[in-house]
Amino acid sequence: MEPSRFEQYFNLATQFLLPVLTLGGMLLISLKQPGVGLVLAFLAQPFWLYSTYRAWKKEGQIGMFVNTVAYACITGFGVINYYFLS
Repeated sequence: MEPSRFEQYFNLATQFLLPVLTLGGMLLISLKQPGVGLVLAFLAQPFWLYSTYRAWKKEGQIGMFVNTVAYACITGFGVINYYFLS
């Protein structure tokens, strides 16, 4: 079955946004901008979840998906802690 047009565009967007948001977030955290870096890293999580979920379903790579879920939760807590609890 051929992927829908939305799936094709989302896959293409994922290929670009996943590294840009993830690496941008890590770069900003290392440049002492943790608030913005956490937000960028958190914005990357839907793309990581999508990619690792597909890898789990297609190739049985559940470890990557579990790691991504944990990382998304930790990053989400970091955003909440930085902006709302400090």
